[in-house]
Amino acid sequence: MKQMVIDRVEGLGKSILDSINGLGEFTNFTMNTIYWTFKPPYRFVLLFDQLYFIGNKSIFIIFLTASFTGAVFAFQIYSGFKAINTDSFIGPIVAIALAKELAPVLSGLVVAGRCGAAMAAQIGSMKVTEQIDALEVMGINSYQYLAVPRILGAMIGLPMLSALFLAIGYWGSWLVGTKILGIDPIMYTQKISDIMNLSMVAEGLIKATVFGYLIGIIGTYQGFTVTGGAEGVGKGTNMAVVWGMITVLVVDFFLTSFLVKVL
Repeated sequence: MKQMVIDRVEGLGKSILDSINGLGEFTNFTMNTIYWTFKPPYRFVLLFDQLYFIGNKSIFIIFLTASFTGAVFAFQIYSGFKAINTDSFIGPIVAIALAKELAPVLSGLVVAGRCGAAMAAQIGSMKVTEQIDALEVMGINSYQYLAVPRILGAMIGLPMLSALFLAIGYWGSWLVGTKILGIDPIMYTQKISDIMNLSMVAEGLIKATVFGYLIGIIGTYQGFTVTGGAEGVGKGTNMAVVWGMITVLVVDFFLTSFLVKVL
């Protein structure tokens, strides 16, 4: 009994120390990426490659997700609003929900699942095959060459995808509302200018930028810390997706609480 208690205490202590050590490594990694972001040479070609991968290659899945999200959301709120004869508010409510929450959060989840995993897998594969060591031997800083373009690409690309999500999502809700539910097209859009303002759109874009940074830093960190060959690459990829999605959802709450007071 006594030995079992000792083993449990030792296990708990080891877990705490590992967590503290991991937090220190992540902080050190973050500081290095920030430092090398502003230090020349600036690798614009790599940045544009990442923008193409994160932005252009994600358009199709963003289109599908946004259009059906807007359509479903219009269906869901129609029944409730119809009961109290407030059909004219469906369009503005959908637009506000998409701009402030659904567009940045769902875009972030899509990018975390698609691009965060790719970042960890690409860099992790280079780590286990010692390609990162080869870059350092050639005098190329691996943080600047591998991490910075991916992080900046996610920070720039995700707000663009969020704006696209907003436009397509509202278009999907408009089609359902006017063509299927029979709401007058003018009534569907007329109150948007009265209820919605640019600060709501800005809130969503700010969230998307922060989410992009977090997804990029988590994905690249998991790639740089891969150990153990192919199995380690798989674990790092899984952790990048899991922590990327969890971070988006958790940080969204705190960002909402802060931005509501500021904007």
